[in-house]
Amino acid sequence: MLDPVHEECGIAAVCWMGRSPSISEAGVGEENVAALIPRMLMDLQNRGQLAAGITSYNPHRDQILRTHKGLGNVGEVFRTNHPGKYQSLMNRYAGQAAIGHVRYATCGPDDVNYAQPLEREHGRKWKWYSFCFNGNIANYAELREQLLARKEYHLVRDNDTEIVMHHLSRELQGDAKPDFARVFKGLDRDFDGAFCLALLSADGDLVVARDSRGFRPLCYAVRGDLFAAASESLPLTNLDFEDIRTLEPGSLIHVGPGGMSIHRFAESPRRAHCFFEWVYFSNVASTINGRSVYLSRRRAGEELAKGETVPLGPDCVAVPVPDTAKAACDAMAAKLGIPSSEGLIRNRSIGRTFIEGKSRKEKAMRKYTPLPEVLAGKRVFLVEDSIVRSTTLRVIIRMLKEKGQAKEVHVRVACPPVIAPCAYGIDMSTVKELFAPRFINSAVRGDLPLELASKLAADLGATSLRYLSIEALPRCIDLAERDLCMACVSGEYPTPWGQRLYEAALRDRGIEDQKRTYERLH
Repeated sequence: MLDPVHEECGIAAVCWMGRSPSISEAGVGEENVAALIPRMLMDLQNRGQLAAGITSYNPHRDQILRTHKGLGNVGEVFRTNHPGKYQSLMNRYAGQAAIGHVRYATCGPDDVNYAQPLEREHGRKWKWYSFCFNGNIANYAELREQLLARKEYHLVRDNDTEIVMHHLSRELQGDAKPDFARVFKGLDRDFDGAFCLALLSADGDLVVARDSRGFRPLCYAVRGDLFAAASESLPLTNLDFEDIRTLEPGSLIHVGPGGMSIHRFAESPRRAHCFFEWVYFSNVASTINGRSVYLSRRRAGEELAKGETVPLGPDCVAVPVPDTAKAACDAMAAKLGIPSSEGLIRNRSIGRTFIEGKSRKEKAMRKYTPLPEVLAGKRVFLVEDSIVRSTTLRVIIRMLKEKGQAKEVHVRVACPPVIAPCAYGIDMSTVKELFAPRFINSAVRGDLPLELASKLAADLGATSLRYLSIEALPRCIDLAERDLCMACVSGEYPTPWGQRLYEAALRDRGIEDQKRTYERLH
C-alpha cells in the first residue's frame, strides 16, 4: 500500500510450563523463555513500528514482573545491533513467562507512556498484572465518560488501553482470586469492538484471550513444556512449532507451571474476521484463521484477471507495488499471459527518520524508483493491494509515466473500494481522508460502472482503474461473507458502536479537525 494505513499492534506470549525454575540474573537455562519475545516481535514488526515492549515474570526476584518498553522498532527498543546491550537487557528481563507488544497508534499519541505492555502494580500478586492488546474498543469514549463520572477515577492516557486496564482491575477485585473466564466474560460484555489480549500476573498466570467476534487473529502452539501465542503464525513457525492452532473467538487460554487449559467465556453472536488481515496487514508467510495469506492474495490476482477488458499484447507488463501486492500481481499476470516484472523498486535503505518531515511527494520520490528498462513504451498494469487515501499513488503514477516512460498506466486493485472508516483498529477513522467516497456514496456490488471507474482513474492520472469486487473478496479468503468484517468496503458494521461511529464520520466529514471519529465523540 503506497499510503499505508496502520494496524494498531501485534502481541506475543510465551510460558515455560514445566517445573518452576530458579532463573538467575544471568538468564541461563532453557526455561528463560522471555528471551524469545524479541525474536517473535521481529516477526510481527509488520504490525507496528512505533513502539515495542516486554513484561517478564520471575518469582525469584523482588520485582516479580518487570517491564521494558520504548519508542522505535524492535531492534531499537531491544538494542539488537549491540550484542552486549541486548544481552544485558535479556539478562535483566529473564523469566519463565513473558508477553510482548509492537504498536502503531490508532488511538492516543506517539508517546512512550502509550507503549505497551501496561503494568499495574498491587500488593496481592494476582492483582499485580501486566497486559497488552491488539484491537480497538469502539465504545471507548462512552466507557471513558462512565469512568470519569465516578469522581474517584483519574485517567492519565487518552486511549482505550487505559480503559481496558481499569475494567480488568474491576473484574479482578475482591478477596478471592477470580475465575478468568468470568473476568473476560465481563470484558466482552462491556466492550464493543475488537481485542486480542495477553495478560501476565505476578501470581504466575498467563492468559491470552480473543473477543467473541474474532476481529483480530490469534494463534498458539505447544512444544513439550513450551507454550507460545502470537497475533500471526509466522513467529511460531520460526520458533519451530509445528501444530499451530487458531484460538477460537470468545475463548481464552490459561497457562502456568501446571500446564494449560482452554476456556470458553462468551458465545459468538457472529464471526467478524477483518479481511484486511489477508489483503494487507499480515505477513504473507502467515496463516490466519486457517487461511494462507499468500494464497488469498494470489486468488485476488486471479479474480482481477477474470474481468480484464483491456486488449493485451506484447507491449503489456504487470508491475506490483512493493511488497504486499506482489502475490496478486504475479497471479494476475500468469492468468493473463503477460510478464510480471519489478518495474517499481523500493529503496529499503531509507529509514523513517531520514524522510521525516518531508512532503508525501518527496517521500515517494525518495522511496520508489521506476525502471525505464521495464516500463518504457509499455502499457503497465500497476497492481496495488488497496487504495485508501491515494496521495502517494498519484505521485507513483506520474513517476511511471515521466521517469519510467510508460505509455499507459492501468491501475488494478486487489481489494474493493474503501468507502468507510474502521472502528476496530485500523488507522483510517474519518470519511474525509478516504479516496473512494469522493466519488462513491455507498458500496458497489459487482464491478464499478465504466463511467464511474473512468472518473476515478482520471482523478488519479491513470489510464484506467479496476477494483476487486465485494463478491469476489470472500472467495479469495475462502470464508463466507457473513464470517468477515467488511465494514470499510460495505458500510455495514458488525457491532452497534461501529455503525454509530460511521454515522458520526459521515456527519463530520466536512470538519477540518482531523481527530479520529471515536476520539471526537467524547
